[in-house]
Amino acid sequence: VQLQASGGGLVQAGGSLRLSCVASGRTFSRYYMAWFRQAPGKEREFVAGISWRLHSTSYADSVKGRFTISRHNAKNTVYLQLNSLKPEDTAVYFCAADPGGAGERDVGWYDYWGQGTLVTVSS
Repeated sequence: VQLQASGGGLVQAGGSLRLSCVASGRTFSRYYMAWFRQAPGKEREFVAGISWRLHSTSYADSVKGRFTISRHNAKNTVYLQLNSLKPEDTAVYFCAADPGGAGERDVGWYDYWGQGTLVTVSS
């Protein structure tokens, strides 16, 4: 499985962005998909995840109410809508796939990673 993330950019605080992650492979629809982010000098952290069947979602407390994850299995795509952005949201954002569908927040559960897309929020 290959993941291709896009949609990052420079935005002012309070603005919005929509990230996309397109996956290759026929079994994408059965994978748990997630977005992580990594700011300079910090560890990669879980942002949001979505299950394959019921589209159940999970969010980090820091983004709850501002970010929305969704997926379109027929298009092999997962999205992350980022609203009310803050300077502390500045990071490289990665999409990731967990074939086992565990829905955990630790990076070790994810077998496949996209290349990352940079989100910069200015104050």
